[in-house]
Amino acid sequence: MAAPMTKLGIRCLLILAVIVVLDQASKAWVLYGLRLAPNMPVTILPFFSFTYVQNTGMSFGLLGGGLFRWVLTLFQLAAGCALGYAALKQTKPLAGIALAFIAGGAIGNAIDRVRFGSVVDFIDFSGTHVFPWVFNIADSAITIGVALLAWYFLKSEAAAKDGTSPQG
Repeated sequence: MAAPMTKLGIRCLLILAVIVVLDQASKAWVLYGLRLAPNMPVTILPFFSFTYVQNTGMSFGLLGGGLFRWVLTLFQLAAGCALGYAALKQTKPLAGIALAFIAGGAIGNAIDRVRFGSVVDFIDFSGTHVFPWVFNIADSAITIGVALLAWYFLKSEAAAKDGTSPQG
């Protein structure tokens, strides 16, 4: 019999679900509400635009197309589910939340690959001339999750050196 879910597990599941819902809702808004034409920026601020891009590859469009697309989709779904499960089983809040962010982002992008054959990207800060990539909420969640996980590991390492237990 499965053990009941902890409060942290419920929080992590909610975070994961909210990320997937926000990601998919924002992409639906771009595709069906704004009806953006591909690769035609709509400038919001001098440094910020909405630009609909179909990303067939990995991050930043690397390794897209063909059989690799399906391999990547299966990997994203498996990783998202495994990380989501790990988040639900976590006893450390920071680690659980980090894993939930990464899992939510991976699942959000995998849904796109199954539905459209590519990931819908639209957040564009290329007007800054510093960050030329177009991304989405799922990508942001993965980035935030990786940063939180790095912070957790740094805290854990520092606590191990001090002989204390990390709180996160």
